[in-house]
Amino acid sequence: MRDVLKKVCFALAFAGGSLLSLSPTAAQGMREARGAPVGQFDFYVLALSWSPGFCEHSGSRSRQCDSGSGLGFVTHGLWPQNEQGYPSFCEPGGRFVARAAIDDAKGLFPDDNLARYQWRKHGTCSGQSPSGYFQAVRRARELVRIPDSFRGLDSRSRVLPSEIEQAFMRANPGLRADMMAVSCGRRIFQEVRICLGKDLRGFRQCPEVDRSGCRASEVSVPAVR
Repeated sequence: MRDVLKKVCFALAFAGGSLLSLSPTAAQGMREARGAPVGQFDFYVLALSWSPGFCEHSGSRSRQCDSGSGLGFVTHGLWPQNEQGYPSFCEPGGRFVARAAIDDAKGLFPDDNLARYQWRKHGTCSGQSPSGYFQAVRRARELVRIPDSFRGLDSRSRVLPSEIEQAFMRANPGLRADMMAVSCGRRIFQEVRICLGKDLRGFRQCPEVDRSGCRASEVSVPAVR
């Protein structure tokens, strides 16, 4: 009965909008350009992980996955992206991340180690200092409102990937299906990736990111632990 009620809650969240069809194009890995020139990219992708799905799929023992953590969506990262492919590790070895910079990331990432890794892999490509990058992550996160249907989700649900997109579109005026992607693994919902302009002033189209999304007909959304 609880699962049925949760399904109804999702349906109410999407009332008034038609479901979007999934892309018929097979999801393909995007080309990674390691060591690309710093600051040369087209837009950002804000990746928001659904902690219960990430933990169930990966089996991670990180603090994010501790029983009783109560975590739902957390920031995975803010990724410089190109129309085709993406840069990574743009400064060999990365730059030292001062404690003050890590403090700027407090409340964004589930732990400091993820913040440091995101800086090395993606932040070094942004053209900003570590502190500037984490401040950009915060600005990006503040642009996106989490749908109410995900708040306090305490029982497992099964939904279409397009329903998740619809929930985010209704919660964020101006956001469209071609500006984001839902990520899944083994039919378990893991992440939403939302494309933002390089100036972090709003959403933008990102065809390659959109095409890389989950193609499962239905995904399981694990409850918050």
